[in-house]
Amino acid sequence: MRFGRLPFLAVSRGDCPLYGLLALALFTGFFYRLGAVPLFDLDEGAFGQATREMFLRGDFLSTYLNGQPRYDKPILSYWLQAASVAAFGVNEFAFRLPSALAATAWTLLIFLFVRRAGNTRRALLAALAMSTSLAVTVIGKAATADALLNLLLAASLLSLYLHLREGRRIWLYASAVAMGLGFLTKGPIAVAIPAGVSLLYCASRGEWRAWLRLAMDWRAWILFLLIAAPWYVAQYLREGEGFLLGFFLRHNLGRFRQPLEGHSGGWWYYVPVLLAGILPYTTALLRVLARSRQRLADPLERYLLIWFGLVFVLFSLAATKLPHYLVYGYTGLFVLIAPELDKPGPAGWLMLPQLLCLGSLLILPGLVSIALPHVRDELTRAQLEGLTFAPTYYVLLAAALALTVYFAREQRIPPAYKSVASGLVLVFLVSGLVLPAVAAVRQQPVKDAGLLARQYPQAPVVMWGVNLPSFGVYSERIVERRTPRPGDVVLTQSARLPTLGAHDVLYRRYGIALVRLPPATGERSAPACAPAATTCSPNARLAP
Repeated sequence: MRFGRLPFLAVSRGDCPLYGLLALALFTGFFYRLGAVPLFDLDEGAFGQATREMFLRGDFLSTYLNGQPRYDKPILSYWLQAASVAAFGVNEFAFRLPSALAATAWTLLIFLFVRRAGNTRRALLAALAMSTSLAVTVIGKAATADALLNLLLAASLLSLYLHLREGRRIWLYASAVAMGLGFLTKGPIAVAIPAGVSLLYCASRGEWRAWLRLAMDWRAWILFLLIAAPWYVAQYLREGEGFLLGFFLRHNLGRFRQPLEGHSGGWWYYVPVLLAGILPYTTALLRVLARSRQRLADPLERYLLIWFGLVFVLFSLAATKLPHYLVYGYTGLFVLIAPELDKPGPAGWLMLPQLLCLGSLLILPGLVSIALPHVRDELTRAQLEGLTFAPTYYVLLAAALALTVYFAREQRIPPAYKSVASGLVLVFLVSGLVLPAVAAVRQQPVKDAGLLARQYPQAPVVMWGVNLPSFGVYSERIVERRTPRPGDVVLTQSARLPTLGAHDVLYRRYGIALVRLPPATGERSAPACAPAATTCSPNARLAP
């Protein structure tokens, strides 16, 4: 019996532990060590600095980054981050909390949908797989717009399916509301994907009229416009054509025509991204894809496969490629993967992707040593040279490998419990070991330099040869990117110091340096503020 045709069933007594596992997965996947590492550049740093500048400017309508208009994303994510910052202060936890909450809501939405369309056990397994998969947990802890967008895409697409299946307009209107909020989160993609998936699905079933009816429903469009249009109109009236050209042409259409910021890749780019991003459920995914043709007979499974297929093809054809783009199509995959976790089969194959992943992490220090002689970028080389792994890293990874080997050999544990346990282990290791190790060499120097720069409130602070927006967050300054001038405090790469002329090194670590240039002849040096001054406090909060 196919998943989409299963009757609605209550969870059995033996599956009650799955509820406890889901609560643990939500905490581990989205909240564990949420604020433990500095903001990662570029995206987290840019979002954090743009949100901080909203308070500095007293302007919550437009976003600016280091004093310049930022047309990359619409406003909703910034509003949510601003609300979090107003409640919890300027810190990593506050910037990331909206994403963690959105990812939690996204997971619970999948649970409710699958329980309605299938049964409770499969709803639990789908939610557990999603909340313990590698890519989703990374997105769920990132201070960006993507967790919120995925929540709204899932709400829109799943509501559209229920409308097509049940014919109730309430689901169409729910989809319109989600698309409106999605348009405020990341723009046209929030409409393009639901429109494309529903069109292809109806076309594949010869139901053109059904799609035309939903596409032409004026009430749904009014709901959409009431939510999405006011901010865009206000922004256009304030910023003019610069906003329209910058947002719609460059940051939306432009991403498909040419690579932005060097993010390019071949047609095969998303194949390894998919196999790694869905860990540790890669084997279950391959089972789903291997029988995708047979699954097209089931309406729900056809809809979910079209959803993923459209996203995969669309972004494979786009010139700009980033790993998190593919997550827009993952929701349906977890619904399809859920029944596979209950199917019997060789446990070794089920655990093989997890074994390969953990083995790669265990030999990562050796791989770094091998790669170092071939790294030409001096900043990257300095960071790799500084990458250290405590004994705890090896002990925990060895224990995780031993547990995975045990799962592969033990036949008495149900496959679903093995898979979920593997996901929890992987998420724990990535959040507790891998990300902190990377952040220590990549972002901690930027944070330390930013905190130190607060001690020079009278001196201009600039970035030269680097683009690290999180420096503005930690320094609590508007930081220009320009050629340094006498008297400036400069964040730059250590490799550039010999070309800078006379300077005093204030901080230097892992390829990042903070220096101060002497003032021009006749100018007085700006004094450093006292460590106890409010502007220098690492715990300073922005007033709402």
